Amino acid sequence: MLIMYEKLVEELSNARVRLVAVSKTKPNEQIMHFYDLGQRDFGENKVQDLVKKEASLPKDIRWHFIGHLQTNKVKYIAPFVHLIHAVDNMKLLREIDKQARRHNRIIPCLLQIKIASEATKFGMSLDDAREILRSDEFQQFHNITIAGVMGMATFTMDEIQIRTEFSALREAFNALKEEFFAEDAAFKERSMGMTDDWEIAVEEGSTMVRIGRSLFGERV
Repeated sequence: MLIMYEKLVEELSNARVRLVAVSKTKPNEQIMHFYDLGQRDFGENKVQDLVKKEASLPKDIRWHFIGHLQTNKVKYIAPFVHLIHAVDNMKLLREIDKQARRHNRIIPCLLQIKIASEATKFGMSLDDAREILRSDEFQQFHNITIAGVMGMATFTMDEIQIRTEFSALREAFNALKEEFFAEDAAFKERSMGMTDDWEIAVEEGSTMVRIGRSLFGERV
C-alpha cells in the first residue's frame, strides 16, 4: 500500500494532477495512515459518513464530496466541504448557494458532464451546462464558484471508448472555458479518472483523479 501510494503521488505530481483519496466506507484509522504520509484531499460519497469523519479527523483535511448529492443534504456539509464534484442541475446549485451564504462561505463546485454511455451515470449535457451558465438566475449566485467539470467514463475494458469519453470531457471544459470563464482563473479543474482508468484520464488532461481501491483495498 505504501509503495503504491508513493509511486502514485510521484507520477501524479510530475503530471501536475491532484490525488483525491476516496475513503468512502473506510475507517478513520486508514484515513489517518495516508494523512500521516501527507495526503490531505479525501473523497466521500455519503453525507452522513462525511459529517462524522469531518467531526473526528484533523481540520486541515480537504473534504471532497464526490457522490450524487441530494438538495436536502447540502446543509450538513456546507460549513466545511472543500469541493463538490457532481453538480448536475440548477436546483442543486441554488441550494448550495443558499447554504453557503448562511455560513458566509463561497463553495467551489464542478459541473458533472455525462460522458459515459451507461444510463446509470448521472450528469448533464454540455448544452444543459450552457443553459445554466447563461441564465439570469445563475448570475445571482454569489456564494458558489464553478471550478471546472467532472465526468465518469463507462465501466468497460475498451480503452478506446474510455479515451474518447475523457477526451469529450476535456473538449467540454475547453468550450465552457472559452465561452464563460476565459478570464476566470478559478475555472481550471477536470476531475476525471479512477482506479481502473486514471492513467488514460491523465493522458487526456485530467487535473484531479479520484482513487480508492488501489489505496484502501476493496470496499467491504
